[in-house]
Amino acid sequence: MGAVRRNTIVFSLVGLALGVCTLALVRRSPDFSFSGGSWSAGVTELLVGWTLSCAGLAAARRHPTASFGAAITAAGFAWFFLEWNNPGVGSAIVFTVGMVTYLACPPLLAYAVLSYRAVRTSTADRLAVATLAAGTFLGLGVVPALLTDPAATGCSTCPRNLLLLQADASAAATVNRVGLWLTVAGAMAAAVLALLRLARSTIAMRRTTAPVVIPGIAYLALIAAWCVHSSARGYLSNGPVDRRLWFGQAAALVAMVLGIAAEWMRARRARSAVARLVVDVAGSPPPGGLRDALAGLLGDSSLQVQYELVDGRLVDGRGRLSVSGAGQAVTRLVRHGETVALVTHRPGLLDDPQLAGEIAGAARLALDHERLQAEAAAQLEDLRSSSARLVEAGDAERRRLERDLHDGAQQRLISLALSLQLTALRSEDDSGRLQAAQAQVKKALNELREIAHGLYPNALAGEGLAAALETLAETHPIRIVLGRLPDGRFDPPVESAAYFVVAEALNRSFQSRLATVQAARANGRLVLDIETDAQPPRDLTDLEDRVDTLSGQLTVKRLPSGGTHIHAEVPCAS
Repeated sequence: MGAVRRNTIVFSLVGLALGVCTLALVRRSPDFSFSGGSWSAGVTELLVGWTLSCAGLAAARRHPTASFGAAITAAGFAWFFLEWNNPGVGSAIVFTVGMVTYLACPPLLAYAVLSYRAVRTSTADRLAVATLAAGTFLGLGVVPALLTDPAATGCSTCPRNLLLLQADASAAATVNRVGLWLTVAGAMAAAVLALLRLARSTIAMRRTTAPVVIPGIAYLALIAAWCVHSSARGYLSNGPVDRRLWFGQAAALVAMVLGIAAEWMRARRARSAVARLVVDVAGSPPPGGLRDALAGLLGDSSLQVQYELVDGRLVDGRGRLSVSGAGQAVTRLVRHGETVALVTHRPGLLDDPQLAGEIAGAARLALDHERLQAEAAAQLEDLRSSSARLVEAGDAERRRLERDLHDGAQQRLISLALSLQLTALRSEDDSGRLQAAQAQVKKALNELREIAHGLYPNALAGEGLAAALETLAETHPIRIVLGRLPDGRFDPPVESAAYFVVAEALNRSFQSRLATVQAARANGRLVLDIETDAQPPRDLTDLEDRVDTLSGQLTVKRLPSGGTHIHAEVPCAS
């Protein structure tokens, strides 16, 4: 970085020296100059070229891979060459260089305008710049220099033309006119292309590029107007109208420098904002905290940060499925060629790729941390959903078995018991054995009813949790004291989980003789409290898993009295 800074200083000093030397040349023959020997005009000329080259150097430092900065720097140097085509310079070398390069600034500016913030220049852009360069460098520079003898045209004070091959004033005039119209065509084509690109840009990109592009378009239009004005005489000069057009070009270039400076100020503010982002996310914010930090930084409350899973799903920082809103733009935060996150935001907010890159770099640790958290949370949610589907399938199978037992085997046993009873009434000889068989059938029927009730109580499906718990209290061998119970129904998975937590917890409390059960709805959750007078059951893992599939929680605590308190909370619709 030190070498880059040294090179910048060296080139800026070269530009300053070039401008000072140009002013010295102008002072020797002010009548043939554009500034006219005026100190204010001379200082303006110096500042335009020098600040333009410095702005280009600064842009090249910020964007080393872009050609915009180099083109602007070269244009700043070339701005001074217009004054070198001056009979009073006193040097054949300087005069000859001036004859060839006095209009080198327009094609460089045109290329800079068309390449500013562009991913690449189009064929039309390159053709327009080539046409402009052909007009200014060949048509108005090299070819006329090969055919023009200043002394033969009556300029006794002009230095010698070192490029002269054969003096031909008529041919030189023809080439000059062709060069003028080529310059007009190239300048106007470049201006129109830049204007079209600006019009087709997004609002945010237009706001960013307009302060640089619009002054560049104005400069090209003034160059075209100058050439059109000069077409009648066949060459460019420094008459009163020409000087006014020159001052207009100087003003356009100053506005362009101010636009570049404004872009630098925006970039500096963006870096400051990114620095604040680094501070905000330095402590590894909680899941979703990075989204809040970015939304505050960029002033967009609709902003979302998304992470792409292996299967292509997009999740937020909490691992929940995320969908881009209607009309939202999507920007990929890329680091080392890999997309680390996607940011959905209002259109145009992150059209500046540099800002997006700086955000990705500044928040890299937080992005990696939150992405891992999001992936883990999404995997946990997938596992919970899978477990919930298994539990739901198990409950559905329980209900099916209960219906099959109730509608099938139970009904057949009832029919068999009735048949045995009728047979016993008709046959007195075998009545004792028939009555014994009838008793066995009744016993099997009762056992079957208990099995069916254990699989999935009919009251739970038909009347809800409160009715099922009341039925359980009536039939369970442990004495169950019911406290408050919730009114209304819950979702079937919630009711099933709550009922089986109570039933299985009591079934595993082998030494318990008394239990109290109560349930209530509180803050969108179904809260269960079970107390028994026995030690905690050995294994309630399956019940914990069942509650966890519904994002609930189950805790078991030993009471000072030696009993057990089981507390469960299951999210439910409020």
